[in-house]
Amino acid sequence: MRYNFLLILLTVIIITSLSCKKQVHTSDIADSFVDSLLQKMTLEEKLGQLTLYTSDWDVTGPVMRDSYKEDIRAGRCGNVYNALTVDYNRMLQKMAVEETRLGIPMLFGYDVIHGYKTIFPIPLAEACSWDIPLIQESARLSAREAAASGINWVFAPMVDISRDSRWGRVAEGAGEDAYLGSLIAAAKVRGIQGERLDDPFTVAACIKHFAGYGAPVAGKDYNTVDMSELSFRQDYLPPYKAGIEAGAATVMASFNEIFGVPAACNKFLLTEILRKELNFKGFVVTDYMGVNHLIPHGVASDKQEAGILAINAGTDMDMQSGIYYETLEKSLNEGKVSLETINQSVRRVLKLKYQLGLFADPYLYFNNEREKTEVYTTEASEHALLSAKESIVLLKNDGFKGRKNLPISKQTKKIALIGPLGNSQIDMLGCWHAAGEASRTSTVLDGLRKEFPDSQIKYMEGCDFSSPDKSGFKKALSLAAESDVIIVAIGEQERYSGEATSRSDIGIPGVQEELAEELIKTGKPVVILILAERALCFPELAEKASSILYAWHLGTRAGDAIAAVLSGDFNPSGKLVMTIPRSVGQIPIYYNYMNTGRPYKAGEKFSTQYIDESVEPLYPFGYGLSYTQFEYGSITLSADSIAFNDTLHISCTIKNTGMFDGSEISELYIRDMVASVTRPVKELKGFKKIYLKKGEQQEINFSLCSGDLKFYNSEMKYVCEPGKFKVFIGTSSAETQEGSFTLKEK
Repeated sequence: MRYNFLLILLTVIIITSLSCKKQVHTSDIADSFVDSLLQKMTLEEKLGQLTLYTSDWDVTGPVMRDSYKEDIRAGRCGNVYNALTVDYNRMLQKMAVEETRLGIPMLFGYDVIHGYKTIFPIPLAEACSWDIPLIQESARLSAREAAASGINWVFAPMVDISRDSRWGRVAEGAGEDAYLGSLIAAAKVRGIQGERLDDPFTVAACIKHFAGYGAPVAGKDYNTVDMSELSFRQDYLPPYKAGIEAGAATVMASFNEIFGVPAACNKFLLTEILRKELNFKGFVVTDYMGVNHLIPHGVASDKQEAGILAINAGTDMDMQSGIYYETLEKSLNEGKVSLETINQSVRRVLKLKYQLGLFADPYLYFNNEREKTEVYTTEASEHALLSAKESIVLLKNDGFKGRKNLPISKQTKKIALIGPLGNSQIDMLGCWHAAGEASRTSTVLDGLRKEFPDSQIKYMEGCDFSSPDKSGFKKALSLAAESDVIIVAIGEQERYSGEATSRSDIGIPGVQEELAEELIKTGKPVVILILAERALCFPELAEKASSILYAWHLGTRAGDAIAAVLSGDFNPSGKLVMTIPRSVGQIPIYYNYMNTGRPYKAGEKFSTQYIDESVEPLYPFGYGLSYTQFEYGSITLSADSIAFNDTLHISCTIKNTGMFDGSEISELYIRDMVASVTRPVKELKGFKKIYLKKGEQQEINFSLCSGDLKFYNSEMKYVCEPGKFKVFIGTSSAETQEGSFTLKEK
């Protein structure tokens, strides 16, 4: 079988030599090679390229079912996921390359969502940094570690917009806003894939989950998604589009149905929108058992029909169900699937393998020395620390008896750390922490001991995560009584978020909030740390506490980052990318809602409101405080009106009026006052992050053109219309300075 592999390698070399060096990696050469190989393949070998099976895990590491090994040797399985480490994946690749007729190398996929070994903050937290280069660097370092461990394809980034924090997978995305989500999606693709896919330090990205997966009815994972096409295009499609335009090699079809058809067999979604409109050239893979799920969805009567629907709709690769391999030959013979449809899917898979350099060197990703030196590097660790610090959001710092609780002085003699999340390593890693090791993770307690070496620090859980047991309160209160400052670490365990972790009650679980309130009653300075992976509801605690940090689950360097913020060594600057509701009854809640014919008006009964709850969120999108204060001046516009080919320049002066140096994220919003379809009350259109020393001021500048004012009309055309607009600059979506201008046709 090695002879056949050498023939393929020789073909690559010959084709490459026939073109100039600058054209070695062009699409034409890849297409020529793939078409040549395709002509040599049997139908069985083709269907094997469209099949993706898992490598299982045991306590000792990755293993594989014997039947799957035989599938690889027989050419029935051309791709594997959840297979890790250089030695293990080299063994599997050797089966494919040296023990099959054509020696076609395999793809090795893995869910590297926010780090491979070195774990960065959960994506929802890192998005709160609003730092696009930082986010791209996290993706680059994640890919580098994964590539060093024999992986060449990652199921990331997850770019689903979500407005419902009951959904457990909000942790994996960038929040509720399509504009910010699009910038982050593109940055992650660039970070993962780098400049060349055949660089052994980069891997192929997979945009997921296409499409609308973040909007399940009632916040239940896997549930139906029911929205208008207008809402889909305006609020959910942009991040997928941005990731594809950034060059994402693959796309994953989502579990849900949308427009009445499951995504895995939705031809309108996968062919009309993805292929034709977005010009996506890579391949589409299902999520786990996605083809098989068409049967319980009720659109396919059996496996064969499911396979027919999926491949004809544009799904190229079948993850785990094996339906393509089992049924497509029969469907082809019956004329229900064409050979060209199968060939096109195989072409897409083979082309990615070519682009990754696997035909030139199937063992490109298998270097034992690189695996030793590129995993848990100092560079990755220091970046994980920076990213974690940038992700923390200060929600409240009103002060206590004439002074603010935060930052905490390093001269503080006695610090009490209380709460079940104060010394939990695994929970700091967050959901989907890939191959991250809890033993390498810094906890809040670890961080405090390093950051406050001269302070006496004592820790006590006080209560469990979810049980009603309050027996630990007494000892916790006793510890608090003898301390100068109390830090309360409460929130969610990592198992509360991720796939299949929807919650109907998104309060802080168990009696943790009661413990915090009892500690507040002691009359001592209390700092609340909320460590979670979604926007939780805690209105009573928000009212009673004087200082609150939303510290998420921040990864490998979590405790070090939190301690640096607590001490003031790092001034927090993170801002929310997901609205925090007052109660679950407000969900879905988001800043860029449409106005109504009866908009909310205080004291007016017949306006859109609740009779038992405020219409305002607990904390709005874009909100986040600093240890210093920033003062915004009035907005200045370069013109009162602009034509379609003009650019409007907007400026505003920001001054640091507080006592600390710090960074501020300034946010630019617009509102289209009158249009052919209703428009949001605010839309994010830009932001700037600036660093100001105390007393320093700086002018920030934004620009808008007619392209920034476009929207989808009732005919699904992307247009801008003349008329009046408002423009806002501020520290959050709810606190802004305002100006106005007119867009003219000429």
